[in-house]
Amino acid sequence: MAVAVVQRIRLSYSKYWYAYAMIAPVVVVLGVLVGYPLVRGFYLTLTNATSLNVGRQIGVNHIPDSFDFVGLDNYADVLWGPTAYDRFWSHFIWTVIWTAICVLLHYSIGLGLAMLLNRKMRGRSLYRLVLILPWAVPTFVTVFSWRLMLADGGAVNGLLSMLHLPEPGWLSDPLAQKCAAILVNTWVGVPFMMISLLGGLQSIPAELYEAAEMDGASAWQRFRYVTLPGLRTVSSTVVLLGVIWTFNQFAVIFLLFGSGAPDAQILVTWAYRLGFGQQPADYAQSATYGILLLSILIVFTTFYRRWLARNEKANG
Repeated sequence: MAVAVVQRIRLSYSKYWYAYAMIAPVVVVLGVLVGYPLVRGFYLTLTNATSLNVGRQIGVNHIPDSFDFVGLDNYADVLWGPTAYDRFWSHFIWTVIWTAICVLLHYSIGLGLAMLLNRKMRGRSLYRLVLILPWAVPTFVTVFSWRLMLADGGAVNGLLSMLHLPEPGWLSDPLAQKCAAILVNTWVGVPFMMISLLGGLQSIPAELYEAAEMDGASAWQRFRYVTLPGLRTVSSTVVLLGVIWTFNQFAVIFLLFGSGAPDAQILVTWAYRLGFGQQPADYAQSATYGILLLSILIVFTTFYRRWLARNEKANG
C-alpha cells in the first residue's frame, strides 16, 4: 500500500509539477509567517514561560530557556481558575457583546446607505466617495482623530454641551468607554459593508422589482422578498468576515485606550497586555488566550457555515 501511495505521489508530481512549483513559495511564506508562530504559540501554552525564564541573548552570552512543561494547566487556570471570571470570562462576554453590536450596526447602517446609493440621484458618485473615506483613511489616523474629539473638552462633548446634554467621560468612564469603542469601530467598519452590499444590490435583476411592483407588493414586501433573498450570498460572507474582524479588532481598542480601560479591553487586546503590556510578561498565558481565540472563531465559523448550508438547502 505504501508503494502505491508513493507511486501515486510521483505520478501526480510528474503531471502537475508546475502547479506545485507555483504554490511552493506561498506554502513556504505561510509556513514561516503563520505555521511556525502558531505551533510555537501552542507549545508555549503548555509551559510556564515568562519574560524572566525564556532564552535570550545578552551580549555574547546566551541564556537558555528555563521554563517548565506544565501541560494543560494554563487552560485550566484561564477557564476555571479562582480569578477566571475577571481575567477571561468578563472579557469574553464583553467581546461577544461588542462583536454582536458592531456587526449589527455595520450591516444595518451599511445596508441602509447602500440602498440609498443604489438609487438614481444627482451627485451619487460624490456621495459614494465621501462615505468610503473612513475605510480609505488609515485606521490609526481615524482612531487618533476620534480620541481627540472624544476627550474632555473635545468636539463631541462641545456639541453635547451646546445641546444641553450630559457630557460623558468617553475615555475615563467604564460604560462610556465601551460606547466610545462601539462608536469608533462602527465608523471604521460601515464603509466596507456599504460597498459590499451595494455590489450585491446592483446584481439583483431590476425585472424582479418591476414584477413585484406590478403584483402590488409594497416597499417593505419588495425589500423582504426580493432584496434580502438577493443579498443572501453577499450577506453571509460579509457578516462572517465582519464577525472575525471585529472579534479580533485590536487596532481600535488599543489605539483608543492603550493599556488602560480594563473593562473595555476585548480578548485580543487583553492577550497583548499579558504578553507585552506588563512586567514580567506572561508569554504562556498570552499564548493561551491566542489559542482560545482561534478555537472560538473556528467553532463559530464551522457552525455558521453549517447553518447557512442548512438554510440554503431548506430554501431550495
